[in-house]
Amino acid sequence: MAATPEKPAAAPAAARRKTGRHRGEGQWAVGHHTPLNGNEQFKKDDDGLNVRTRIETIYSKSGFDSIDPNDLRGRMRWWGLYTQRKPGIDGGKTAILEPEELDDKYFMLRVRIDGGRLTTEQLRVIGEISEEFARGTADITDRQNVQYHWIRIEDVPEIWNRLEAVGLSTTEACGDTPRVILGSPVAGIAEEEIIDGTPAIDEIYRRIVGNKDFSNLPRKFKSAISGSPLLDVAHEINDIAFVGVNHPEHGPGFDVWVGGGLSTNPKLGVRLGTWVSLDEVPDVYEGVISIFRDYGYRRLRTRARLKFLVADWGAEKFRQVLEDEYLNRKLTDGPAPQEPAGQWRDHMGVHRQTDGRFYIGFAPRVGRVDGATLNKIADVAEQHGSGRLRTTADQKMILLDIEEAQVDSAVAALEALDLRVNPSPFRRGTMACTGIEFCKLAIVETKARGASLIDELERRLPEFEEPLTININGCPNACARIQVADIGLKGQLVLDDDGNQVEGYQVHLGGALGLEAGFGRKVRGLKVTKDGLPDYVERVVKRFEEEREDGERFAAWVGRASDASLS
Repeated sequence: MAATPEKPAAAPAAARRKTGRHRGEGQWAVGHHTPLNGNEQFKKDDDGLNVRTRIETIYSKSGFDSIDPNDLRGRMRWWGLYTQRKPGIDGGKTAILEPEELDDKYFMLRVRIDGGRLTTEQLRVIGEISEEFARGTADITDRQNVQYHWIRIEDVPEIWNRLEAVGLSTTEACGDTPRVILGSPVAGIAEEEIIDGTPAIDEIYRRIVGNKDFSNLPRKFKSAISGSPLLDVAHEINDIAFVGVNHPEHGPGFDVWVGGGLSTNPKLGVRLGTWVSLDEVPDVYEGVISIFRDYGYRRLRTRARLKFLVADWGAEKFRQVLEDEYLNRKLTDGPAPQEPAGQWRDHMGVHRQTDGRFYIGFAPRVGRVDGATLNKIADVAEQHGSGRLRTTADQKMILLDIEEAQVDSAVAALEALDLRVNPSPFRRGTMACTGIEFCKLAIVETKARGASLIDELERRLPEFEEPLTININGCPNACARIQVADIGLKGQLVLDDDGNQVEGYQVHLGGALGLEAGFGRKVRGLKVTKDGLPDYVERVVKRFEEEREDGERFAAWVGRASDASLS
């Protein structure tokens, strides 16, 4: 019915509500530069990259108590520094205490390792810093970085000097910045590789990292480039990813994905349907990160990731804006990636390189190593190879360039360090985030629990050989990718059989990455206590073995299994 003169507001009011929401998103490209939250204000007040001078000249000399709060819990992240959790604060206090009550006077420091590439000289420096300044800590992350804990602000300038002397950096390892660029850990050496993305990673780093044109983004910006047919960099959950493909006319290049991310509102990336050459990758990367900077939502931190803009626009509009406003040319249409070439994507074991030598992938427990072990790994690499190593996007490492006559000796040396070259599915497939030991957001313990779970499952299920991923997270933020694991465990407080509140996990089942990527299924009411975790995993794995069809993967079985089978 048409609106009457007395009531003309129905359609206009709806329109005002719709446009009002967009007017309040804080998008620079539509003229909204007024900061709409505290994070946007401190970034406008001073670029995060500028805090380095204050760290070097003031804070490292005057100590922790001299640090400005906006630097401490904000800008210092632009240089890889987070305050860590004060010891002794249980998970029930995580969401209750103020930041200054959770803060310890020590830091986590993240070393970015773009493409996962290391030399033994670099690894030794990482190990020496661990032993001298970080109480031996040095975790390998699922983004190919290394993280220290127990870092004092007084020691940070010296740590930077040592890292930068060997070509390493903590620049923009955290913060609302372009984070580390994931790369295939076997780039340039794998026999089956479609294309080597290393030159693009180097050019992007040269143009973007530390560049103040890109140091104030709405939130973090995660990226990945891989020409491996194993799809080995979790491209589906990055803000931008370049995936190796063969174009029928133009040959090897990359398929472009945008808008992936997990946390509390997970979304898988979408294809733009384009093929780009190796030389075009840096331009397309710069165009996409510029769209994020200019059009990204800055009003609410919970909606400030690129995935929300992509979800609102859709792939077609996103590509159009990229082409028309940022590249000033049309992109070439291209094919999707082919089915992954293997069930595992982590490069564990012994494999031949293109030059006839071999690379060896090996697994610590849940990425946890220490400085002494890293120095011993450097010894093995120097004694048996060329001195090149890689970290992976699965909390593991790879030795490169091993002569055939040296393979057995290198494997034995790694195994002697408890670094498994042919790990069980449980060690191979289990990842864990930092957890309550150091993280201020965490509710439960993760690293030690993941390591003990591996040992217990290896003892209970020694014959199990199927691919299985078990990802353990200390909070809902999904740093360990719980939604895309076969068994994803989200830390929370639960009630035990006696009604006591204890550490435990909400269970996600049947998540996956690859061309059949999807998020895990939550069975109503399915939560396990920390003490009941080994029993639960053993039970569900045995049911999988009993009920699976020939060749069926765990995630596919979960999709058709009853709640009773999954409980």
